[in-house]
Amino acid sequence: MGTFVRIWAIFSLIGLSRAESPVEILTSSSSLGTFEEEDILRVLSRNKTDTTKNFTFVELINSLGNYTIDTEKVIWSDDRPEVHHTNPHYEDFPEKIDFEARRLLQILPPYDPGAGGVSAECKRHADIFHEELAKFTLWALKMYDATAKVPSGLLSGNVNQFGDFDECVGVEGKDGIRGQYCLAYLQLDVDQSRPDLKYLHRLLHSHYAFRSNMTDPGHRVPRFSNINWAICTPASCTAQDVKASLQHTISKYTAQTGLKIALQVDQNLCQVRPELVLSKATVATSLLFVTVFVLTLVAAFYDHCKIPASELLLSFSLKRNILKLFSLERPQGDIASLHGIRFLNSILLLVSHKSMAVFFIPYVNRTYMSEVRCKPWTVFGRAASLYTDPFIMLSGLLTTYLFVGKLKRSGTLDIKNEYLSRLLRLVPTLGALILFCTYIMPYIGSGPQWPLVVTNHAEICKRTWWRNFLFIHNYFGFENMCLTHTHHIGIDTQLFAISPILVLLLYKKPKIGAIVLSTIALISTILRFYITYVKDLNNYVYYGTSIRQLFDTADYSYTLPSHRLTIYIIGVFAGYFLRNLSKDFKLSTTILYIGWTVCSLMFLAALIGPSKMGSIDYIYDPIHAAAYNAFAPIGWCSLFLWIAITQHTGSSNVFLNKIFSWRGFLVTTRISYAVYLTQFPIFFFNVGQTRTADHYDFLRIMVNLKEIGGILLMSIVLTLLFDTPFQNMRNYILKKPVYKKDITKSSKVE
Repeated sequence: MGTFVRIWAIFSLIGLSRAESPVEILTSSSSLGTFEEEDILRVLSRNKTDTTKNFTFVELINSLGNYTIDTEKVIWSDDRPEVHHTNPHYEDFPEKIDFEARRLLQILPPYDPGAGGVSAECKRHADIFHEELAKFTLWALKMYDATAKVPSGLLSGNVNQFGDFDECVGVEGKDGIRGQYCLAYLQLDVDQSRPDLKYLHRLLHSHYAFRSNMTDPGHRVPRFSNINWAICTPASCTAQDVKASLQHTISKYTAQTGLKIALQVDQNLCQVRPELVLSKATVATSLLFVTVFVLTLVAAFYDHCKIPASELLLSFSLKRNILKLFSLERPQGDIASLHGIRFLNSILLLVSHKSMAVFFIPYVNRTYMSEVRCKPWTVFGRAASLYTDPFIMLSGLLTTYLFVGKLKRSGTLDIKNEYLSRLLRLVPTLGALILFCTYIMPYIGSGPQWPLVVTNHAEICKRTWWRNFLFIHNYFGFENMCLTHTHHIGIDTQLFAISPILVLLLYKKPKIGAIVLSTIALISTILRFYITYVKDLNNYVYYGTSIRQLFDTADYSYTLPSHRLTIYIIGVFAGYFLRNLSKDFKLSTTILYIGWTVCSLMFLAALIGPSKMGSIDYIYDPIHAAAYNAFAPIGWCSLFLWIAITQHTGSSNVFLNKIFSWRGFLVTTRISYAVYLTQFPIFFFNVGQTRTADHYDFLRIMVNLKEIGGILLMSIVLTLLFDTPFQNMRNYILKKPVYKKDITKSSKVE
């Protein structure tokens, strides 16, 4: 049918040519039901004219632009009154165009923006649209063409139809009409007593990989259960007008059936082509980035030419910072295997975040995608919360390792300097990203979902950015959080804030400190189990999970430091243990064997144990969820902790220890903070730019080299312009030379 319609549309346009000799047309006696392609060929074979007096097809298309009538020009006709039409050829071929338009619009009826209870201006422009569409005026045809149509492959999950975004917003028509692109949400429900409809509903919704409502926030987790449907309408129609007209149209087809369709049209998802007007904040932010970039070049010039300059200026030297970034020299006291552990979990976290982002994209085979993602191996993409736990553990380990080393050397701990060092380490890079995502990113792209995943998020940041800089944003709910993925920075900073108390207690009163810290860790574990069970939460993205449940899990457990204390305290114990070991300490063969066996089993239990929750037929069990949230972080981190201990003490030289201790991971550690910060903005930049449905292929979608390259490039730029320079400044201000570091980046947040 689609091919037939396209052929018919082309032939209709050809029929507008200025032929002087009579032509045969398909008469109205040929009913639509018996209209065959052979009829078209028969007519074309007989319709021959003098080609020198015809438009060429290219000339015809060019002449059908957004035509503007010269009101001062008089058009005379022997037998017709003076008329003005937007299509300049309508007066020459009114009967042919009327017939051809009627045929086309019978096959694919147009959406009526003026149906239902809409505003007067919207109704007036809708009438003009229909009038001009019946005359094949190009701007009206574009508006008609840009609106989504019922596609093939609905049972394969091809339900999200984005229409043609650029064609719609580019429309400029008669009487000041401009094209407006609206992305409507449709929620389809069926009669639950009809098993036939229930099965079709399941296929349409791709087996309910996620369950959502139209009221769920959709800027970071997709409303998977909703159908996205593009409408191109005059800009004079409000979102409420679009909803009213669409509801009126839908009700005509669903009345007295087993189908019920609710819909929602948000005003921020109705877009027109904007005029580029930069705010003062955007200009100021742009100037800031340009200034920093110029500063790095100036500092590099001074550094290269050996011109005397302030150390604060030279901190921005691009030359110096590039050499530092790619240096393979280990700092003094470095725990080598931690860099490999950080790299592995960074990659797994990247994969799991990408796995969530791909659900925003429309796929022609979305049902197949859902079926692929119910396999046991998809556990790697579902356990995002698990991959952040090693960073919490490493933070506790490195902080304690650093603090105990200072206490052993000087007997005191300058807490004020430690807090200042922390702020200089985190704030500049985080601030740069917030400024970019809030004031620059909204201007550098567009697309059907751009307002949802980019502009809307920027508006949240404008209201709540101050929470991020106070590192308390994780307490205000995931839904209203600026840069939601940075919740981890808030958690880690709050744990760092209490770390001096924990370390000093353990250092000065080892036995009492061990009892107190163990009790706190136990309480944290019990708390995770209890809250998960009572509130029906789940830290694992099981098959069929609801969006509301994911947000509740984040708000009541995942983003709270009290629920992450267990792993942090385990890291504190490990850091204290490693710092107090004698240089000749070695683990016995028996201990090594037991340690590798137990830790490996715990690791596999944490990884493989929840795999059944990814099954397409899984039914939520609060006991499963509570046990996973309480114990999986401990099991997952146990193997990494054992690798760090055996490698640093030299007790074991197994293959895993060698891999994780590779010097190349020093470079990935230096950009890991920036990688963590930039991945979500890049993922959602691509989501917002997506204009058409894609075909899902696991490797092609997940291993997007262009996207990965973009993340690496932006991470390196962010590291060179902000992260490393401000670390240099921190070292200079706190009088702590870089080459005498005790460890690497003790408080680094991944």
